[in-house]
Formats: sequence, structure tokens, C-alpha cells
Amino acid sequence: MSSRLPTERAPLIVIDLQTEMFDGVAEPPVHEADALAVRVRGLIDWARRGGRKVAFIRHDGPDGDPLAPGAPGWPVWPALGQGDDEPTFGKSVGDAFSNPDFARWVDDQQAGEVILVGAQSDFCVAATVKGAHARGLKVTVVSDAHSTVDQPTEAAERIIARKNAEFEAAGVNLLSTQAFANSPAK
Repeated sequence: MSSRLPTERAPLIVIDLQTEMFDGVAEPPVHEADALAVRVRGLIDWARRGGRKVAFIRHDGPDGDPLAPGAPGWPVWPALGQGDDEPTFGKSVGDAFSNPDFARWVDDQQAGEVILVGAQSDFCVAATVKGAHARGLKVTVVSDAHSTVDQPTEAAERIIARKNAEFEAAGVNLLSTQAFANSPAK
């Protein structure tokens, strides 16, 4: 794993950490959901202490989906403590950059880099990594702050490890939450 901390202006992007990913009502929660929430909350606090911007991405599923707008599973998970000044950008496909308002917001940060955490590792996180690279952005993924669910042929833990290896092979700056905990936000 890399040891380079993201640039001072790089915003923290929280992808699809919605109620559905944690409450287990409609589907099982993501792997290590409670620990994930704690780690992401710590990263959000780290970013705020350093004056970094934080944005939340919310998947907008179709009618009848647990992530459909207005459905109980749709809101950002309250335990993350989203601030009133931290925007939420909706999307209906994997790549968060499909929302032009989000893409513009990232451009407005003038960082040239993003820090990504969230769900699901093998879908929306991976798609957003590709979308960021396509825009010429540097990407830092927090290796233990993204998660997914078990698939029929692969356990979530193995999917996460595989995606981390793929991210690193694609040139992503891969850091653990410990690297952030041991460093100032600036």
C-alpha cells in the first residue's frame, strides 16, 4: 500500500452509505457494517478538523427498490453525522461522476484528487474510481473504509481484498484508516 497522504484540498467522498446498507431490513447489511460506520465517521471527523470538504453520494433506486427516493433505506446513514453544510448528490448508476452537479462540485475544489469510501466495493466504489480516473483525477481509496455484501460465488471479505488489489494495480493511492488517524488532516 502507498504511504502518500492526499493533497490538502482533496475532498472526502462518502459513496452510498445509506440506511439500507446498515439496517438489514430489506437485505443483509454490508460486511462489518458497524465497524465500517465507525471508521468512516472517524475519517469524516479527520476531514472536518483539517477543513477538508466532505460530500455524500446517495444511490437513487427505481420505484419499489429499498434505495428508491423516499424509501426507508434511502437516507444517508444517520450514524455518519452528515453536517448541514455537507452536500448530498444523487445518482442512479454506479459512477458518482454521472451526476454533473457532483462532477462540478469536485472540480470547484480545485484539488485534482478525491478520497473515496463507501459501498459497494465491487459496484459503485469501483465505478466511481473509474469515473475519477477518466476525469484525470488522482484517487485515494481507504482500503478498510469500503464494503460490500457476500455474492453467490465470493464472500464479501474476499471481494474487498480483490478490489483493493485491483485499485492499487490501476494506480489508486491505497491507504488504511490508520494512516489517516496517525496524520493531521492538512
